[in-house]
Amino acid sequence: MINENADSSDQAQITNGGPLSLRENSTSAVWPRASTQVAAVIGDPVRHSLSPVLLNAAFMQRGMDWVYIAFEVPKGAGSAAVEAARTLGIRGMSVTMPHKEAVFDSLDGVSETAGVLRAVNTIVARGSKLFGENTDGEGFVNALREAVDWDPAGRDCIVFGAGGAARAVVLALASRGAASIGIVGRNSVRSAAAVSLAGAVGRIAVAEEVAAAQLIVNATPVGMSGLAGGHDARLLVRPEDLGSGQVVVDLVYQPRITRLLETAHSRGATAVGGVGMLVHQAAIAFKLWTGEEAPLQAMWDALSSEGPKGS
Repeated sequence: MINENADSSDQAQITNGGPLSLRENSTSAVWPRASTQVAAVIGDPVRHSLSPVLLNAAFMQRGMDWVYIAFEVPKGAGSAAVEAARTLGIRGMSVTMPHKEAVFDSLDGVSETAGVLRAVNTIVARGSKLFGENTDGEGFVNALREAVDWDPAGRDCIVFGAGGAARAVVLALASRGAASIGIVGRNSVRSAAAVSLAGAVGRIAVAEEVAAAQLIVNATPVGMSGLAGGHDARLLVRPEDLGSGQVVVDLVYQPRITRLLETAHSRGATAVGGVGMLVHQAAIAFKLWTGEEAPLQAMWDALSSEGPKGS
């Protein structure tokens, strides 16, 4: 995960690495071939996704005959994509907006966490059956620990959003002992559902309460580039409500430095970008699909070869 609280550039905060060739670890002069195992990400938008960079680097590092590609699947077609994956024998899928909830009922089973959240971000093929996992919360906590060694226990938290990623973050924070978790959302029904995941420490909040929070998480698409109309430069909080002693996390990773992160950094808060959560989610998915530990350093190195994405 990228910590924007330092003065160095985004690019300097991940290990530098050279460009990767998809044929470097192949045992054939022509690749992919008929035996190549396929994994993919589905979403809309998805052409900005860094998941193919991360996971293809991991497969190459381990010398595996796998390939990971991106499918832009429009809203409403998530279930059809799952059935297509079943028919085509795709070995694993990552699921991002707007399909995390839509694919739930198309699977043969889900993990306990995915069942509680009713949202899936990873699909694992086991024989002819497809099973859903939700690694958002675990990926978020692992990334936060790696970036700033931050423990949510006893802390006051505000989460913007009530979708799949937001609910996963809420559940992860609550299970790790957060003192309070405020949900700021536009949809009252979805916000109430997110609050219920936090139990006694959950509540509906408003953006103006950010000033008293120790952790602020943007789990909405606000700030993302690649949306219809270009770059979304809205700001969810008042700049004067951010300051020293706060950790501000933006799950948006395209651009890697969002307006929220820039503002948080300028106000003295510790700003943490969304790339680390993506890396750790990908690492968990890699193990679920292949049974092997993911080569995290190779994945970070692959990101450095992509260069900073500022817009």
